[in-house]
Amino acid sequence: MPAESHLPMHTARLRLDALREEDAQDLFAYRSDPRIARYQGWRPDAVEDAAAFIARQSTRRFAEPDGWNQLAIRLRESGELVGDLGIHFPPSQQDAVELGISLMPAHQGSGYAREAMRAVIGHLFGEFGYRRIVGSVDPRNHASVALLHALGFRKEAHHVESLYFRGEWVDDLVFALLAREWSDQAVANDTR
Repeated sequence: MPAESHLPMHTARLRLDALREEDAQDLFAYRSDPRIARYQGWRPDAVEDAAAFIARQSTRRFAEPDGWNQLAIRLRESGELVGDLGIHFPPSQQDAVELGISLMPAHQGSGYAREAMRAVIGHLFGEFGYRRIVGSVDPRNHASVALLHALGFRKEAHHVESLYFRGEWVDDLVFALLAREWSDQAVANDTR
């Protein structure tokens, strides 16, 4: 089955699909917001940067090895863009997939991040057959740390002042989740 057949993904409240040209203004608005941009590696300086990013994403095949796919997170009913979820597919199936997520401030605290991440994690372990997913987080990003813990990720490393980011040395926490751990959680907690 082609990888593109995995999109869109649906949850009870969300639809995950490709970013569209018409998303550029909203993507720029929240990705350039200092509350969001503080911990993000990519921050657009203008709407045109967001449009160019979307155009580049549209040329990538979903799940292309050694590439990032940025999925739009939309409300299922209205189609409103509420955030985006990045997936870095490794060069080979034996390597770890990396995830990252950003939500508009107005939609934070709604459970959308957890819902979107659960859907993607389920696909990566189930349909794609990956065995390990990682997340890299600035320890000051308390919401993302809490999200990874809530999803069953465990902290594997705390790299002290390991990244020079936006003019300062910052720490980096590395979290990981194995497919068997995800499966064990599903058996123990029938909420997926």
